[in-house]
Amino acid sequence: MEKIIVSQLGARMHYAVPRLLASAGMLEHFYTDICATRGWPRLLRTVPQNFLPAAIRRLTGRIPWDVPDDQMTCFASIGLRFALMRMHRLTPTGNTAAHVWAGSRLSKTVATRSFGRATGVYGFSGECLELLEAARAAGRWTAVEQIIAPRSIVDRLVREEEERFPDWQRPIAEDRLADIYAGREKREWAAADLVVCGSEFVRQGVIAEGGDPARCAVVPYGVDARFMLPRRVRHDGEIRVLTVGSVGLRKGSPYVLEAARRLQGRARFRLVGPANLEPSAMSALADGLEYLGAVPRAEILAQYAWADVFLLPSICEGSATAVYEAMAASLPAIVTPNTGSVVRDGVDGFVVPIRDVNAIVAAVERLAADTDLRLSMAENASRRAKDHDLDAYGCRLRQALQKIREPAPPSAPAAKTFREHVA
Repeated sequence: MEKIIVSQLGARMHYAVPRLLASAGMLEHFYTDICATRGWPRLLRTVPQNFLPAAIRRLTGRIPWDVPDDQMTCFASIGLRFALMRMHRLTPTGNTAAHVWAGSRLSKTVATRSFGRATGVYGFSGECLELLEAARAAGRWTAVEQIIAPRSIVDRLVREEEERFPDWQRPIAEDRLADIYAGREKREWAAADLVVCGSEFVRQGVIAEGGDPARCAVVPYGVDARFMLPRRVRHDGEIRVLTVGSVGLRKGSPYVLEAARRLQGRARFRLVGPANLEPSAMSALADGLEYLGAVPRAEILAQYAWADVFLLPSICEGSATAVYEAMAASLPAIVTPNTGSVVRDGVDGFVVPIRDVNAIVAAVERLAADTDLRLSMAENASRRAKDHDLDAYGCRLRQALQKIREPAPPSAPAAKTFREHVA
């Protein structure tokens, strides 16, 4: 059986990849920064949660369920310094500097550890370059998950938004390290036998930036069963529209705000997520909708239960986890193609063009006016989510990884490169 090393910063997807591999008996070892079950961070769980700030409460939710203790190593000092750097370096350059430092430090640290019985390694974009290169040199296969569209594409799309909304956030043009981060991504693709993409949107972005199409595989994510909620259609009051995720230009937040303004008195909009915006934008949010700020993951289910409709009009994503969660909670979803979701237009919700407030408003109005349609889409969304639960995600991921080891057909010239280290 394959044995795989996984390395990641943070609790992305609630540690889905190491958890799924561990449950299948395929995890050799998992390396991360801070989690709530190791070292000093575990002491935070003994403190009453109401005494802790939201950022610390979120940390207590970092629990890699189902990953055996003897198969996990945490580098809390990396995570602590990373957090401090992000707190005190709020400029675009400072934020990128923090990510480059933490990603390279974790990658270099893990690369010095033994590969043991591992036949391959799995890392995440921007934080695994040195590990992939070391693994390849040691004869192991390599995979990197591109968690969002390539940095150059993200920056281009966000710059276009900055021209439309100049008072929302600090310009990314001030980021002097963007090219360095983008360069790390491209070197990771070159060092990887497989580039795992959460959506076709991401895959096309990787290819557009020079990635090898033969090495790219689309693997949609999965959702934890705890987000499964029955939908009860309310017949009183305004329709409730929920958006979950970081607040900013990339997430399409200005379009959420404009839709809320146009539908004032007919729909109630709630926005949940951290924000690093200019004061004028923060003031506009507070006046135009209900903004709750960041909410700990352990408390997010209550937000889905509150809502009737989920909205995420992203300009650029990978494959937004919040959409999977919302669908599991039986919420019709309004998204864009760039959200990278598994929503089917007219079935589980609506897929609207990016930057199109008119389409967002029309979709909300249609769902508000047609209770039967809303209930039908809610049921479809729930069924769609069941097809994309963690078990299904694990099967898709394992199948994609297995293809690294499969002999290539003679007619595929790119496959030799794809498998060159195991030939």
